[in-house]
Amino acid sequence: MASVNSLASTLQQQLADALTAALPDAGTADPLLRRSDRADFQANGILALAKKLKGNPRELASRVTAAIPAGDLIEEIEVSGPGFLNITLSDKAIIETLAARAADDEGRLGVPYAQNAGTTVVDYAQPNVAKEMHVGHLRSAVIGDAMVQILEFTGGTVVRRHHIGDWGTQFGMLIQYLIEHPGELNHEGDGGAADGEAAMSSLNRLYKASRALFDSDEEFKARSRDRVVALQAGDEETLAMWQRFVDESKIYFYSVFNKLDMEIRDPDIVGESGYNDMLEETCRILEESGVAVRSEGALCVFFDDVKGPDGNLVPLIVKKSNGGYGYAATDLSAIRDRVQNLKANTLLYVVDARQSLHFKMVFETARRAGWLNEDVKAVQLAFGTVLGKDGKPFKTREGETVRLQDLLDEAIGRASTVVREKAKDLTDEEITERATQVGIGAVKYADLSTSAARDYKFDLDQMVSLTGDTSVYIQYAHARSRSIKRKAGELKSQPHPELELAPAERALGLHLDLFGEVVAEVAAAYEPHKLASYLYQLSSLFTTFYDQCPVLKPEVPGDVAENRLFLSDLTARTLHQGMELLGIRTPERL
Repeated sequence: MASVNSLASTLQQQLADALTAALPDAGTADPLLRRSDRADFQANGILALAKKLKGNPRELASRVTAAIPAGDLIEEIEVSGPGFLNITLSDKAIIETLAARAADDEGRLGVPYAQNAGTTVVDYAQPNVAKEMHVGHLRSAVIGDAMVQILEFTGGTVVRRHHIGDWGTQFGMLIQYLIEHPGELNHEGDGGAADGEAAMSSLNRLYKASRALFDSDEEFKARSRDRVVALQAGDEETLAMWQRFVDESKIYFYSVFNKLDMEIRDPDIVGESGYNDMLEETCRILEESGVAVRSEGALCVFFDDVKGPDGNLVPLIVKKSNGGYGYAATDLSAIRDRVQNLKANTLLYVVDARQSLHFKMVFETARRAGWLNEDVKAVQLAFGTVLGKDGKPFKTREGETVRLQDLLDEAIGRASTVVREKAKDLTDEEITERATQVGIGAVKYADLSTSAARDYKFDLDQMVSLTGDTSVYIQYAHARSRSIKRKAGELKSQPHPELELAPAERALGLHLDLFGEVVAEVAAAYEPHKLASYLYQLSSLFTTFYDQCPVLKPEVPGDVAENRLFLSDLTARTLHQGMELLGIRTPERL
């Protein structure tokens, strides 16, 4: 089925055509349409045209009004103030447009595919091998996963990339210790949650033991440094040991991502090591092209606007004076790979805002080298910090960084209490399932409902609340709508365009129609918090509709009941689709 134009876009086009017909001397004009509390929409572009044409704005507005073709879209149009048009749409147009959305046989609610969306590589969820994931890893994973779902839904080709930390000097220490203590890494399992904990417990024990020996034994330290050289040179035994660390870590990663209800696929994990073979060529290209220059033995890129406290220029170091490669060499090689091999048009990096200067310098270097240009762009979707209730970086009482797995378990525990209090006909097994969906959804939504660039406070009590801007409130609205459907029995869910709508029905219908526009805006600007806001507003409007517009009461006429059931069903479908794009489940019952 073809996409469905929103009421706003249809009205916008009619007004633009009327402006052209009534005021041909104005050229192409934008009616500047926006929602209004005086009517459904207000068009206020005529005032600017009146100044341009040196005419009376109210008179020009009347001419435009007269040029609007008769039809079912507009119920009333009023000229007010200095040429504003207050426009009320017909109830018939609202229901007919929603009926077209509901009839979409692709299940997309009439949402169009983006034109020329191209290929986007999304770099997100970047844990480190042999290290536990903590609360700081949450935002990249959650925001990145939502953007992947949204971009795919709008029709773009999306390539997932998890740039895990799987290379560097610490692996020399770990590998050397394991060679000398071969029984230390002995976890075997099938990759479940328990195996993930066991894998990380084994890695943690190994890391602590190797670090203690590294710090106390100079000979072991020297052997560890030699092992780094062997790793970088591709020594078979060393690489085999390194691969064991990576494999053990993946068991753990997958257990955490599974709990987050996120799909992480093995081919999408291309860590720092994946670009090793490109590093020297990247440096050669940069140096030969003059983008990078030698400075005190290191290969550097300088920027006029990046200076240290002393006023001296601070370079991006691509290759160190000792011959080692910096993060920049790996990131620039990744850009080359993603542009030249993956044929990406957009590179989207979901990375902590504290790394903004690094990525600004990397992107500018890539532009100077010609890897980024007018047709290929790189964007950092920078996110802020997760704070505790006290407004400080989130820590345990002992001052340690909070383990992500512990955080998720606590959220599920809190949600279990809420679900059990509300549950009327759920089994213990169903309560456990719902608690997981509610708890994980609460954590994700708290993150996604905040503008990514802002810090936010992690408050589980608020996150699992049934009131306020929470995922539980939205999930409950969805479940309430599904409950109406179950109780409706033989009653049909059917639109009736001939009916006059109550104010709560109109408000709900107009907001339902905005879904496609909101999704398109979110995809274009990488702002998932705007989708979260839309869904919360939809849930609030549905709650008002539920209170004011009964569906199943005996005194409600049959056609009115069918139309209200239709609005309720479409609300549930829209909430389900929107929350799915955010990576959050919507249970049928709560």
